[in-house]
Amino acid sequence: MPISDFLKETINDCMTNKAESLNGRIAMVGILALMVTYLATGDIIPGVF
Repeated sequence: MPISDFLKETINDCMTNKAESLNGRIAMVGILALMVTYLATGDIIPGVF
């Protein structure tokens, strides 16, 4: 069995396509929130950096 087939089976067994899609959307919301915070305050984490 080629390694690529093993990786496909492992990923599909652990996470469904809906879970992967949701994870990607949540990550993009986090990145967008980081950008908005940086533009509004000039700090990545206000009060820390």
